Amino acid sequence: MHADAVLEGGGVKAFGLVGALQVAEEKGYEWRRLAGTSAGSIIASLLAAGYRSEELYHLMFKHDFSTFTPVLWYHRIPYLGHGLRLWVKKGIYPNRPLEKWVGELLAKKNVYTFADLKERELSIIASDISEGNLLVLPRDLKDYGIAAERFPVARAVAMSCAIPLFFDPVKLVHRSSKKVSIVVDGGVLSNFPVWLFDQEQPRWPTFGFRFLSEKAGQPREIGGPISLLRAMFLTMLDAHDNRYIKEQDKVRTIQVPIEGVKLTDFDITDEKRKALYQAGIEAAEKFFDDWTFRDYLANRGIEPSVTCHINSKPAERRQPDTKVKL
Repeated sequence: MHADAVLEGGGVKAFGLVGALQVAEEKGYEWRRLAGTSAGSIIASLLAAGYRSEELYHLMFKHDFSTFTPVLWYHRIPYLGHGLRLWVKKGIYPNRPLEKWVGELLAKKNVYTFADLKERELSIIASDISEGNLLVLPRDLKDYGIAAERFPVARAVAMSCAIPLFFDPVKLVHRSSKKVSIVVDGGVLSNFPVWLFDQEQPRWPTFGFRFLSEKAGQPREIGGPISLLRAMFLTMLDAHDNRYIKEQDKVRTIQVPIEGVKLTDFDITDEKRKALYQAGIEAAEKFFDDWTFRDYLANRGIEPSVTCHINSKPAERRQPDTKVKL
């Protein structure tokens, strides 16, 4: 059974996405097209390269995410270090460690550029804040005079994960304006582009994987400039996509409940990693209990010609042994 997947950004909360994706794979779904924003782009790119969700869980579980925030000489300057690097580099931390990690994982599947993705189509979301454009990579690379088949997938992922002010942005020269564009986290313009693969007559479903917070919609306390910037960024991540989900079909969106984990909790404990993963599994199992392709089509006003109803019981699942060598 074919399906497309769209993955929301959420930093280290991506463990929840992996759990939900694993259930979908156990139901028999094979991904044809994948899209992701920020951390969702990491998962989407690795799935497109041929990894399976349970395999990703092992790889992510043993990885030390604090390596994404290395202590540089800037940071050793008392009081001024972080601000100085932010002023010079436009980010507190480099995005190179994240790009290197993703690139190494892709290389194990012989994937380096978008031309190496033979079996699945990959779309990565980024934001050109200089031109004010949402970028769908590799499609929009032509606007910068870049050949998609030669562009590294890991580089596109790093662009999508460049949280404004936190990670260094990526600079590209826009072909028509001839000016340098600043490219940052795709979540600035769309953190959950579930609309990306929509068609008038879909042959298979698109499943969205995103996070559900009990605190969503609650007022954020704003004190100083840091909390103001943080509130602005979190609002950008949620506002447009939340409205879209409320007004459109939830029949294709698996929402993983998540609390107590922040976007940049790179020192996340093993217990929280397991809890996020399990939350994703439970959310997906509940979703697929009564899901049908007929309901999916009817919700979009499409008369189905073929009905597909999956009601299989998942095999008994045990918590993956994090000590297993893959």
